[in-house]
Amino acid sequence: MNALHASERQSQVVRALQAHLPAHALIWNAEDTTPYECDGLTAYRQRPLAVALPETEAQVAAVLKTCHALGVPVVARGAGTGLSGGAMPNAVGVTLSLAKFNSILKIDPVGRTAVVQCGVRNLAISEAAAPFNLYYAPDPSSQIACTIGGNVAENSGGVHCLKYGLTLHNVLRVRGFTAEGEAIEFGSEALDCAGLDLLALVVGSEGMLAVTTEVTVKLVPKPRLARCIMASFDDVRKAGDAVAAVIAAGIIPAGLEMMDKPMTAAVEDFVRAGYDLEAEAILLCESDGTPEEVEEEIGRMSAVLRDCGATALSVSRDEDERLKFWSGRKNAFPASGRISPDYMCLDSTIPRKRLADILLAIQQMEKKYNLRCCNVFHAGDGNLHPLVLFDANDPDELHRCELFGADILETSVAMGGTVSGEHGVGVEKLNSMCVQFTAEENEQMFGVKRAFDPAGLLNPGKAIPTLQRCAEYGREVVRGGRVAHPDLPRF
Repeated sequence: MNALHASERQSQVVRALQAHLPAHALIWNAEDTTPYECDGLTAYRQRPLAVALPETEAQVAAVLKTCHALGVPVVARGAGTGLSGGAMPNAVGVTLSLAKFNSILKIDPVGRTAVVQCGVRNLAISEAAAPFNLYYAPDPSSQIACTIGGNVAENSGGVHCLKYGLTLHNVLRVRGFTAEGEAIEFGSEALDCAGLDLLALVVGSEGMLAVTTEVTVKLVPKPRLARCIMASFDDVRKAGDAVAAVIAAGIIPAGLEMMDKPMTAAVEDFVRAGYDLEAEAILLCESDGTPEEVEEEIGRMSAVLRDCGATALSVSRDEDERLKFWSGRKNAFPASGRISPDYMCLDSTIPRKRLADILLAIQQMEKKYNLRCCNVFHAGDGNLHPLVLFDANDPDELHRCELFGADILETSVAMGGTVSGEHGVGVEKLNSMCVQFTAEENEQMFGVKRAFDPAGLLNPGKAIPTLQRCAEYGREVVRGGRVAHPDLPRF
């Protein structure tokens, strides 16, 4: 699209939306739309034609109906904390910001549920439920900022997802609108709903099937006590084996996290959490429940960790120390931002038994691509978060970072894992989706999207790679310009 045509198209879209939105709820000047050009994946940026900031569901429906009639793509956006480019704007589309949908509509302490608008912050739900001794269990590290609508889009987890589950396991109902602007509901506030379980389909669909405006979540009682073990290991393989051993012993910790030496150094310098800087890896293992349950489980976990070669164990003595232990893990991303101009946070999953293998492989990749990488894992469920450090102002470093990231993802697949655990595919992992899934499997996923969005206007170009994209990526692999893992089928 040339500049003149783009300007005419923008004017047409803006005029059409002005009929449905107040003046303060629509912006289109370049200076005003620049803050929306990316989400937490800052390596890729694009300004939209316009940004709509509706305040009512009627306005959301009107925006969607208008854009559908004009054939204009729509990208829904929450707080912009996503890390895979899922909210990156479409150059010829409208960004639909749902930031003003930030009300908690109802707390039901008897039914243990909360009804909230999509723009409510994750942590705000727990804060509102606290007077009833309840909280919302999924706790992404960005929970002070990320919104429940974004959590639904990405099926977010957090450090306690091993015991309490991901967003999918803690949501009862999602209300929203189709691409055509028609109201739609998934799930039910009852224990089950009639028909197919479409709730499981929309959670994690990255804004490609519907736009979420309201969510009913489950609340759980606050545990009477929680204590955390910080275990040090002089070898990453011992630490990885310890994770598998804890689960094999029949223990499901409230949290089981792993950090390697570069990451502990970064966070310790940032928050002074008391981490062992000599350890090659540390594990944080939490138990919660009644005092009797916690004492028994802490004892069992400590025994397993010692048997696996832990060089030191520290058990939190009170709530302040427990939060101190977790402060480092919760601040892993900002701590990495202090030591590098930019970082790319990956999000693959692997079988727990391969934790040490992937860490050792990443260490070799650091030499191969001449870039540093800090690693933090949701070790209990095998969800990796390697943070590749680079400088986006250096095109060569950005290119090497992309290759490094693709290598991690495709090595994870070769080890029996997947390219994403909770951050979503967005634009970041499209090429790696070509490796994990066949053309036929990707086409089946497109079939689901077409059933909800026949015109393909909701968040196009995200999550599912086209056949053409996979063919192009395959040619790059053959030419040697991209990663091709030896254990994976070549194109």
